[in-house]
Amino acid sequence: MRPWPALFALVLGFFMILVDLTIVTVATPTIIDKLDASVNQVVWVSSAYMLAYAVPVLITGRLGDRFGSKNLYLIGLTVFTLASLWCGLTSTIGMLIVARVVQGVGASLITPQTMAIITRIFPAAQRGKAMAVWGATAGVAMVVGPVLGGVLTDALGWEWIFFVNIPVGIVGLILAIRWVPALPTHEHSFDWLGVALSGVGLFLLAFGIQEGHDKHWAGWILAMIVGGVVFLVAFVLWQARNRREPLVPLSLFRDRNFSVSNGAITMMGAIGASMGYPLMLYAQAVRGDSPTQAALLLVPMAVMSIVLANYVGGLTDRLHPRLILGIGFAASFAGMLAVALQLRPGAHVWSLCVAMVVLGVGNAFIWAPLAATATRNLPMQLAGAGSGVYNATRQVGSVVGSAAIAVLMDARLAALLPGASAHGDAGAAQIDDAHVASLFSQAMRDAMLLPTVLYVVGFIAVMLYERPQHAGFGGAVPAAAHAD
Repeated sequence: MRPWPALFALVLGFFMILVDLTIVTVATPTIIDKLDASVNQVVWVSSAYMLAYAVPVLITGRLGDRFGSKNLYLIGLTVFTLASLWCGLTSTIGMLIVARVVQGVGASLITPQTMAIITRIFPAAQRGKAMAVWGATAGVAMVVGPVLGGVLTDALGWEWIFFVNIPVGIVGLILAIRWVPALPTHEHSFDWLGVALSGVGLFLLAFGIQEGHDKHWAGWILAMIVGGVVFLVAFVLWQARNRREPLVPLSLFRDRNFSVSNGAITMMGAIGASMGYPLMLYAQAVRGDSPTQAALLLVPMAVMSIVLANYVGGLTDRLHPRLILGIGFAASFAGMLAVALQLRPGAHVWSLCVAMVVLGVGNAFIWAPLAATATRNLPMQLAGAGSGVYNATRQVGSVVGSAAIAVLMDARLAALLPGASAHGDAGAAQIDDAHVASLFSQAMRDAMLLPTVLYVVGFIAVMLYERPQHAGFGGAVPAAAHAD
C-alpha cells in the first residue's frame, strides 16, 4: 500500500468539489445579468449545492464502510463530473439550481470517503501530516474557487466555471482507480429514518431563512423555520434512542476534541459560504473590477494558506490544538474585521491585500489542525461515521451561512437602497452614482460582519480542547512519521 500517492489522488477530487462551493460567488453578478436572476436566486445556486451535499453525507460515510470507500468515491466523482457538464449547458436559473442539486449529491458521496480512507491507510504517527494536507486542501480550495471563477468568467464565460471540472474529474478517476486501495468493508445497518428527519429539517430551516426576507417573513415561512428546528430536534432524540446503528453515534461526542472540532468546523463552513458574496459584489459593483480583478483580492489569502500548510502540518502532531487554533481564529478575526471595515468607495487595494494576508495566515492555522484533531482519537470502526459527521457539520454550517448572508445582504440593500436587491445595482455593471455606491458599500460592509462574528464563536469553541494523548505529542515527531 502506497498511502501518499493515494492521498494525492483523493485530494484532487476533494479539491474539485470544494472549489465548487465558492467558484460561483465571483460569477454572481454575471449570472444575475445573463440569466435574468435576483441575488437570492443566485445564492440558491450555491445553497442548493450545499444542501444536497450536506443531507446525504451522514449516510454516505456508512455506505463507504459497507460497500467500499473506493467504490463510493469513484461513483461520486462520476456523478459530480457529469452534473458539472449539465450545469454548464443550462440556460435558465431554475435548471442551473436543479443541476447543482445533482452535483451536490455527487460531492456528498466523495467527501467522507477521502477522510475515512486517509484515517485507515496512514498510521497514527503520520496521520497528522496527512490530514494536514487534506485540511489545507479545504482551506486553499475555499479561496482558489473565486480566483479561478473570475479568470474563467472573464476569459470564457460563466459556463466554464463548471466545464473546467470535466477534465479534472476524468484525471481524478484515472488516478483513483490506479492509486487508491480497496479497503476491507464492514457490515452496517442504515438509519433511513435519521436521513429523512435530518434532510427535512435542514431543508425547512435553510429555505425558511433564505426566503424569509424576500417573502416578508410570512407566517408560512416562520412555520417552516420552526418546523425545521422541530425535525432536527427529533433527529437528535431518535439518534439517542436508536439502539441498532444510528446515523450519528452520539458516543462520538464523548471525545471532547471531536465535539469541539465539529463546532469549530461548522463556523468555518458558514464563513466560507458567506464571505465571498458581499466582497465580490462590492468589488465589481462599487470598484468596477472585472471578475478576475475581484477574485485576485483573495490571492494573498490563498498564497499564505499554501505557504504555511506544511509548517502548520508539522506543528499539528506536536503542539496543543488549543494553541494552534487559537492563533488561527484570532488572526482570522483580525483579518476579516479589517476587510469588512474597508468596504468603502475608494478603498486602497494594498490595504485590502494586507488584511487578506492576515486572514490567510489565520486560515492556515485552522483548516489542517481542525481536521487532524477531529478524527485522531476515533477507533477505526467509526472512521466512516466520524468523517461523515465532521463533513456534515461543515456543510450544515455552509448551508446556514449561505442562507444567512443572503438574508443579510437583501435586508441591508432593501433598507439602504430599496429595489437594489432584485437586479440593477447588484449586477455586473459598476454603479455610476457616488451616493448609491456609498450606500451599496455600506450594505456589503454590514453583511461582512457576519463571518467576522463567526470567527469569535470559533475562537471560543477551540479554547475547550483537551490535551492530546497521541504518539509524538509534546516532542519531536517519531521517525516513522517522516517515512513515505
